[in-house]
Amino acid sequence: MTEVRQEYGWAERMTEGVIVAVALGLSFFLLAGPAMLFGTAVWQSSTDTGTTTAGQFLVPVVFLALMVLPLVLACLVFRSGLRKGKKPLTTAVPAALTLFGGSLVFFVVLCLVFVLTG
Repeated sequence: MTEVRQEYGWAERMTEGVIVAVALGLSFFLLAGPAMLFGTAVWQSSTDTGTTTAGQFLVPVVFLALMVLPLVLACLVFRSGLRKGKKPLTTAVPAALTLFGGSLVFFVVLCLVFVLTG
């Protein structure tokens, strides 16, 4: 039997590239706010006199873990697609959408925390 190779057209590659670029841009935009919040929380917890040592350690670790989680999930999705034998650009679309979704969830959670504690 002969294998039929399916080639992607120019429009399909361009569409995938645009999806990846937009999802990455939006996700990093959504992560910029939490990054500033992370910096502020670290500064306040390290300079505040009423904070315990455990609190000074716990706040930065929790915020850093929440910021890194969408990146780790996107990396796992990308690697699993590569293991299945897909092309890198085809695999990048679900990974970028995962990154965007994770960033959006993280952003919404932080907004809820601010609304409920403010």
